[in-house]
Amino acid sequence: MITDTIQSYGNIIAKVISAVFHPLLMPVYGLLIVLSAPSLFGYLPIQVKKILFLIVLTDNVVLPLSLLPWFRYRNIISSWVVSERKERIMLLLATSFFYSITVYIVMRFHIPVFIKSFLFAAALLSIAVTIINFWYKISIHSAGIGAVISLVIILSVKMHTPLTYFIIGAVFSAGLIMTSRLWLNSHKPGEVWTGLILGILLSGLILSFF
Repeated sequence: MITDTIQSYGNIIAKVISAVFHPLLMPVYGLLIVLSAPSLFGYLPIQVKKILFLIVLTDNVVLPLSLLPWFRYRNIISSWVVSERKERIMLLLATSFFYSITVYIVMRFHIPVFIKSFLFAAALLSIAVTIINFWYKISIHSAGIGAVISLVIILSVKMHTPLTYFIIGAVFSAGLIMTSRLWLNSHKPGEVWTGLILGILLSGLILSFF
């Protein structure tokens, strides 16, 4: 009885963590970090920040999520969590398309190149995950938080600003996310670690050049 209760509460907590740190939200969190961290980017005009946030929220979150009811209606996906590898393909393709639209729009803005490179890295990571998903169920949650970890570390180095609490928060979040995905049996250990490493390396490589 006690074991069942623990399992039940554990499932609830893991599902909440998975929802709060949903992959589609990672670019939004990353942008919030860049714009709120004690660096030069934090001093961008408030109007610019609002426009950037609105674009990312619309293209990277609202539009991909709006497709879920249609995918469900057409039986392209069998559940709202889209846990099956083959079922994730259409959603990943759509997400990569919308992420690319974000990059196309933002590249025309007169904003710091670092912000553009972060959004470009997010789009490229989405495409990479989509390609890998054809053969391997890589953890998208882990890839997303991996990108955020790279973002915080490289932002700290480039701006010569000790973002210690941001780094600790990102790494701690990675631990929570990976644990929750394993707890829910959504992924195997290799899948979550592969996602994390891909997110860190790919995003880190792109952000390091700008």
